[in-house]
Amino acid sequence: MKKDKKVLTLKTITKSNVWELQENDIFRMWEAAERDADLRDNLPHYRDIIKSAFEMEDLVVDKPEVVKKYKQRDFKVSQVKLADGSKKKIAIKKRAILRVTDLTYENIRHISAGKLLEVIDRNFGGGWESLSQSIRDIIEAGFDISTTTLPKDRLRKKGGMYEKKVADGFEVLEIEKGAWIEAIFAKEKPKVERVKSKYDADEENLSDDEDENLPDHNYTNDDDDDDDDLYDEDKLTEESYHTTFDEEAPDDLSIAEDVADEYDG
Repeated sequence: MKKDKKVLTLKTITKSNVWELQENDIFRMWEAAERDADLRDNLPHYRDIIKSAFEMEDLVVDKPEVVKKYKQRDFKVSQVKLADGSKKKIAIKKRAILRVTDLTYENIRHISAGKLLEVIDRNFGGGWESLSQSIRDIIEAGFDISTTTLPKDRLRKKGGMYEKKVADGFEVLEIEKGAWIEAIFAKEKPKVERVKSKYDADEENLSDDEDENLPDHNYTNDDDDDDDDLYDEDKLTEESYHTTFDEEAPDDLSIAEDVADEYDG
């Protein structure tokens, strides 16, 4: 019989498992914390953990038209009790994973292989080697990755790597390179559960000061080469190719600033 999944609470969330939650889960947990004095006193700490996976903003002006603006941007809005006992409406929205620079060791195991390949395709279109080593390390912490680059007419050859990988449950992304195609295969690594001690829980719930010792997962690729002979069919083989990419900066969401300007004074 399958064991029921344990329901997360503010006391048990970490910067990894918080990615399993949705906006309504956060409000449910917050409401439960209002009845627990110990949790209420530690709300700033839990709020920092939540903000690692969610955009969270206090409503400066609590008016229907302001709430409407947040909801138009897919925020969930609800009233909560703060640590000092006062009540305020807050807006919460799950952080989107749109670009490879959004991937971290904390969230990599909370997306599917299909979603991963969609993110890679949307950002670059340049292939696996176009990703920085740091990004590849993050991806490979949660997925088994294989690649091959072959002429179009040979990629799906019967009994070849493509057929075997798909049969083994791998998702595949095909990237055209002239008369060649690079195939990136991705499959989620199995999650290994282990019994955790109270020391593990203490370690996962690190304070912001302790987080300074963790790796910085916001990486960019500074390779700006633009070689016209990049995909010369006479030179390109399965083991020898190079790619580049240009990354777009994410749109800036600044609802709070718009609201402050509109109701200033």
